[in-house]
Amino acid sequence: MSKMINGGLVLEGGGMKGIFTAGVLDFLLDKGIMFSSIYGVSAGACHMTSYVSGQRGRAFDISVDYLDTRWYCGIPSLITTGNLFNTDVAYGLIPDSLNPFDHESYEKYEGNAYSVVTDVETGKPEYLRVKSCRGAGMDRIRASASLPLVARMVEIDGRKYLDGGLSDAIPLERSIRSGNGVNLVILTKEVGYVRTPIPAYELNLLKVRYAAYPNIWKLMRNRDIRYNRQLEYVSEMEKDGKAFVIRPQHKGNTKRIDKDPAHLKALYLEGYEEAEKNWDALEQYLRNAEISR
Repeated sequence: MSKMINGGLVLEGGGMKGIFTAGVLDFLLDKGIMFSSIYGVSAGACHMTSYVSGQRGRAFDISVDYLDTRWYCGIPSLITTGNLFNTDVAYGLIPDSLNPFDHESYEKYEGNAYSVVTDVETGKPEYLRVKSCRGAGMDRIRASASLPLVARMVEIDGRKYLDGGLSDAIPLERSIRSGNGVNLVILTKEVGYVRTPIPAYELNLLKVRYAAYPNIWKLMRNRDIRYNRQLEYVSEMEKDGKAFVIRPQHKGNTKRIDKDPAHLKALYLEGYEEAEKNWDALEQYLRNAEISR
């Protein structure tokens, strides 16, 4: 039986680097720890679902088991569907048949799970509650992981969305403003990471591709500044005791889009081991938070 922590769990995205998060979440499942509020961004939103449903190992399996499948991830899918990751496979065939998702267990979750998305018209983040991963619920997860240029926009209730990391890559401030004084933040960028400006050619591609949505280009133009400020905020909250942070300790070999199972397994194990190494401190942090209430 899981112990529900009255606090926030913040899951950064990062493409295939998000498998670090999968390792941390599996450790939490092994310890029977669940959080009352979860904010998942992009890959973090995807891995959030298997964590909430209690399916240990599933996030790792679906990250590595289908990499050699021609139509799952790659240029063929991008050319034919407009999505680097084939949505029919990733959000249909896999959870429905190949590695079934436990919808019933997910829907028994008593907390609030949010998928962070970016409204392409306003450029603002939205935090869509995901009560179920059936039908439109899965669209909310898919929207959070729809990267510009390599994925189509996802329409939900008449609004169009892209990757949540564009507007709120680390939604710790949102969690705190929602009343969570206790937060576990799982980052996918290593200690000392500093985001650099996006290359000019990519900005130009974005400007052309999203000419009807200028706020997307504006978000990407200043993405490095916003992200680095968020890292500073995370550090400040960590010092103030409002956040506990787990992140990779070194850069490693895994790329944002990586099809090497060895790279992915190593990063997953690093996530699990980093959580294990921090367990005593995390347990004390959570215990102190309970006492202070």
